[in-house]
Amino acid sequence: MAKIFSAFRDGWGRVLRAPTILVGVFLLTLVAVIPFGLVLEQDIRASLGHSLDAQTMAAGVHSEWWDRFGETATGLGRTFTPTIIGFAAVLDNLSRFLDQGPLPLAIVGLGVAYLVVWVFLIGGILDRYARMRPLRTQAFFAACGVYFFRFIRLGIIASLGYALLFWHVHGWLFRDLYGWVTKDLTVERTQFVINVVLYAVFLALVSFWNLVMDYAKVRAVVEDRHSMLGAFLSGWRFVVSHPMKTGGLYFLNGVMFIVVVGLYGLAAPGAAGFGRAAWLAFAIGQIYLLARLAVKLSFYASAISLFQRSLAHVGYTAAPDVLWPESPAAEGIVNAAPKGGPNAS
Repeated sequence: MAKIFSAFRDGWGRVLRAPTILVGVFLLTLVAVIPFGLVLEQDIRASLGHSLDAQTMAAGVHSEWWDRFGETATGLGRTFTPTIIGFAAVLDNLSRFLDQGPLPLAIVGLGVAYLVVWVFLIGGILDRYARMRPLRTQAFFAACGVYFFRFIRLGIIASLGYALLFWHVHGWLFRDLYGWVTKDLTVERTQFVINVVLYAVFLALVSFWNLVMDYAKVRAVVEDRHSMLGAFLSGWRFVVSHPMKTGGLYFLNGVMFIVVVGLYGLAAPGAAGFGRAAWLAFAIGQIYLLARLAVKLSFYASAISLFQRSLAHVGYTAAPDVLWPESPAAEGIVNAAPKGGPNAS
C-alpha cells in the first residue's frame, strides 16, 4: 500500500511540477474547439435573429424555441440540447458511454480529431514525466514525433479490444444475459440490482483493458520499445503480475476523478443567462475541464512512477534525450566533418 500511495503522490507531483504540459494541452484543446463553436454560433444566430425568442434565451432558457431548433438542426446544431447545461452534460456523457448511445456525426469527427492530436502529444508527455526534468521544446516535439507512429500501431490493438468490449461483451451482458436472468422476475428492485452488477462487471472489464493499454504506453516510452505488440504484452504482464498495485493506483486516481466531478456537480450553474452570471458559468466550466485534464495526466504520471519503482528505478528511461538540430547550419557542420576522425585524410 505504501508504494501505491507513494506513486499516487509522485504522479501528482510530476503533473504539478510540469505546468506547461497541463496548461499547454488545455489551451490546445480550447483552441481546437473554437472553430466548431463558431459554426454552432452561426446556426443559433440564424435561428434566433432579433426575435423575442432571442431575448428570452439570453435571459435564461426558452424550451419551446430549443425544441424547434432541435427538430430542424443539422450537423453540429444537433448537439445543442438541454443536456449541455452544467452537470447534465456529465450525466449525458456517462449515459452514452454505459448504454452505447448514438453520437452525432459531427461529434464523432471532433472526437477523432482530438484523439489524433492526443496520440501525437502523449509520447512527449510521457517522456517528460518519465525524465522528471524540463525538456526543451525541440526535444518534447521530437519525442512526440518518435512515438506517434508507434502509438498509432498500439492504437490498433487498443481499438480491437474496445470493439470487442462494446460491440460484443456489452450486448451479451445487457441483452442476452440480463434478459435471461430477469425473464421471470417481477420485482423491479431485484432487476435494478442485477443491472447495477452488470454495469460494475462491464466497467471492470473496460478499466482492466484501459489499464493494460496505459502500461503498454508507459513501457513503450520508458523502455524505448519499437515493437508495440511487445509493449502490449509487457503491459499486460505487468498488470497481471501486480494486480493490487496497478488496480489500487487506478482506484485512487478514479476516486480523484469522482471527487472532481462531484465538486463540479455542486458548483455547476444552470442556465446562466447573460452578463456576469454567464462569465461565471464559463469560468467554472473551464476550471472543471482543467482539473479533469490534470486527473487524466495523473493517471499516466502515477503509472510511470509505479512502474519505475517496481521494475526499474525512479527517473529511469532507456532512450536518450531526442533532440533536433539547433539549425540547418549545425547539421551541415556535422555532415561536412571527416568520417574517419581527426586523422582522416
